[in-house]
Parts: sequence; C-alpha cells; structure tokens
Amino acid sequence: MKVLRSLGIVMTVLMLGVSPAYNQCNTWVDSPNKDKAENSHSVYRQFVKNKEVADLEALDAENFNIAFTAWEEAFNLAPGADGARDWHFTDGAKFYIVKYKKEADEAKKKEYADKVVELLTTGAKCIEDGTIKIKGVDANGYVGNYMYGEAAYHMYYTLRASYSSAIDMFKTAYAKAGNNTLYTLLEPAATMAAYEFDKGRMDQATTQALYIQIDDIITYNIENNADYGTYYDDTKKRVKAAFAGVEDRVFDCAYFKEDLEPKYREKPEDLDVIRYVYNKLRTQGCDSTDALLQELKVKYETLAVAENERLEKIRREENPCYDAVQLQKEGKYKEAMARYEECLGQPDDAEHALKDDKAKAQIYYSMANIQTWQLGQLGSARTNVGKARSLDSDWGKPYILLGDIYSKLSRGSCDDWNKRLAVLAAIDKYSYAKSIDPSVASDANRRIGNLSASRPDQQEGFMRGVKAGQTVSVGCGIGEKVKVRFK
Repeated sequence: MKVLRSLGIVMTVLMLGVSPAYNQCNTWVDSPNKDKAENSHSVYRQFVKNKEVADLEALDAENFNIAFTAWEEAFNLAPGADGARDWHFTDGAKFYIVKYKKEADEAKKKEYADKVVELLTTGAKCIEDGTIKIKGVDANGYVGNYMYGEAAYHMYYTLRASYSSAIDMFKTAYAKAGNNTLYTLLEPAATMAAYEFDKGRMDQATTQALYIQIDDIITYNIENNADYGTYYDDTKKRVKAAFAGVEDRVFDCAYFKEDLEPKYREKPEDLDVIRYVYNKLRTQGCDSTDALLQELKVKYETLAVAENERLEKIRREENPCYDAVQLQKEGKYKEAMARYEECLGQPDDAEHALKDDKAKAQIYYSMANIQTWQLGQLGSARTNVGKARSLDSDWGKPYILLGDIYSKLSRGSCDDWNKRLAVLAAIDKYSYAKSIDPSVASDANRRIGNLSASRPDQQEGFMRGVKAGQTVSVGCGIGEKVKVRFK
C-alpha cells in the first residue's frame, strides 16, 4: 500500500494541468502513451473490479483518491481503453456518483452529476460508432442501451436531475433498446410524465406518445419474454397506477380509434388483433354502444367460440387424463373408463402423464366411483379404491366410497345378520374418513346418521351368543372384522 500511496502522489503531480476535456473514444492501441494508460488502468481497476457504488463509498479518502487519480489519468490517455471494453466510462460514472453523494456544495454536486451523464452517454456513443467493440454485442444493441439507461436511471434516482432532462434521457434509452428495454427503466419515465402533464409542463400528445411507447414495450415482454415477463407485468400495474390520476385527460376514445382501427381492418379475422383492439378501446373510455366496439365484440365472440372449440378438441385428443374427466361429466362412463386406463398407462415421461401419487389416486377414485354408481362393478371398484387409499392415505373420499360399497354389498344376497354387520363396516369407514380428513366430515356424518338405525339388533345378537364389543367377521363378500355395536 506504500507503493500505491507513492504512486498516487506522483499521479497527482502528473495530473496537474491535465485538461478535463475527454478525448471522446480514443483507445491506447497504437498510442505512444499505451504503457502509461495500461499502468493507470491496472492501478485503479484493483479498487473497482466487481464493485458497486456502495463499495467505492466505503473506501477511505486516501484509497479513493489513489483510485480516482489513476482512473482519471487512464481515461484522459485512453477513454476507450483497449477498444474492447467500456470500463473507463462506467467506472468513471461510479467515481463521480460517489463524489456527488459526498459533496455538500450544490454547484459542485451539479458538476459531478453532469459528469456522470457525460461519461455514460459518451461511452454509449463510442460503442454505437464502433470505436469500442464489445465482443458478442451488437454495437447498437444492449450495451449502448445499458449506458443510456444507466444515465437515465441515475438522473432519476440519484442525481436529482430535472424531470424534463431525465425524461429525455429515458426516451433516448427506449429508442436505442426498443423492446429490449429493461423493465427497471419504464416506471420512472411514466411517473415523471404523469407528474409533468398534471403540472402543465408536458402536453397531451407528448404524454400519450410516451405512455404508448412504454406500454408497447411492456406488452411485448409480457407476451415474449419467458424469463422476465412477470416483472414486466408487475411494472405494467405500476405504470397504470402512475397514470391513474391523469388518464382521463391524457387519453380519449377518438385518439385510440384512429390509431387502432387500421390495425383491425388489416387483419379482421385475427383473434389476437381483435382482442387487443377491443380491450384497448374499452380501457380508453370508448362507449360500449360505439359501432366499432360492437362490431369487434360480435367478431370476437364468434371467433373465440370457434377457437375454443378447436383447442378443446385438440386438448381432449392429446390428453387422455383430461378427456376422461370430461367424458365422465358427460355421462359417457364406459368411454371415460377406457380413457382413464389410457391415462394410467402412459409412461412417466409422457407430456400428459400423471406426475405424482395424489393425481394417480384421484384417477383410481374416479374409476371406482363410476364402477360403484354407474356400472355396478363393486369388486373392481373396491380394488381401485384400495389403490387410491395406498397412494394418498390422508384423503378421506376413498374411505367414504369404500363405506358406500359396503353399504351396497349389504343389500345383496346375504342374511339379515350379515347385512347389519356390513352396515357396521360401512360406518367404520365413514368414521375413519372424517378422522383423517375434516373436509369429508359432513358427508360422513350424514351417512352415519342414515345407517345408524340399521345396526344389529341386540336380541338377535343374544340369540347368536354375540355381545357388544365382540369382534366378528362380516359376510356379504366384505371379509372385514368389526366390533359389534347394537341399536
């Protein structure tokens, strides 16, 4: 660190008299000062590499001055460094933001704020004109936008720039990036535009144009940006909220009809275009009795029905699990059973295969339900209920259905004593169901109440030598053991 301190002193002396007027985009390539520029670059970069503004703020005054002085010499000698990076501009902006935040004098603060904007916009222009070539980045693409956007961001959040100048910088960032504009750069301009319009410092046409530009960027990313679409969606809500107090004065129906009707006329059968134009006009205050809106509404409803039917057909053809549920609702029980079997038979890696035990339990339960109530296949129903129970042991509905199966079996060809024991077996299943799953308690209690009067008669138990609480086997094809409870 002693070496760094000495170097800082030397650099301070060297910098005396050096003009702060930067040489735009010059690099050290083929420069007679290449070694000196590279040296200064290496000195300051060790302080800022992988660091943010807050990290530089934390530096003590001595080390900050060493770093800043080295950066300043590197920048004056070669603003564009080696022509393959923008660090001299972006790092310089960080230095001046720190100086701005620590400065008390308002004139100095303005000087530092201007320097931040100058560095970032100059760096962006150097990328755009090809002087600085960032590997793998279009010269007019993301990096250029990043620097304009960074300038705009700091003008709004850090540098207390006037709203008018900050809005202009945001507009520049949008123009450079288009639909690639970062979501963090959209809300500030909307907030400022609404404020400036409300105060009479921005006219209606300009405010409208900026809002539409922001909204178009957001809409594009909601629909096309898989990674950050939800962030743009959240931003849309905040942008709309920012305009809530002025939207009635900024927008009118006639303006949007003039803008959007030609888009509809170009593609009058395009459902997406119709939906967009209709919703846009409605949100901008067009009356529902407007002839264009009525035309759009009828067209949308007609096309939407056809499109939904087409998509539903495809879904049912491709997804046996979904189709089986729909067939069951339609009362096509045998067809539903076949599709349920097909659903269960799909390999685990198939697109529509059941991916977890609870989903499989639901299918087995649905099959058992059909077999119990529609097909009269009580043995098969009992087997499928058992599979559902094993896959989801905390779910009460399979136990309710098993109780129903026992209740139905009790009405079969077995003697009165076993019929009444079958009732006890059913009641046991209902009681267990509500003990593990409170959501089925109402159904369970209703069934228990209906069957209570059908429990065994104490006199018949006495005749058979059976006492209350004694465990006995149940016939009627049930094969369960129950504790006897008399009426």
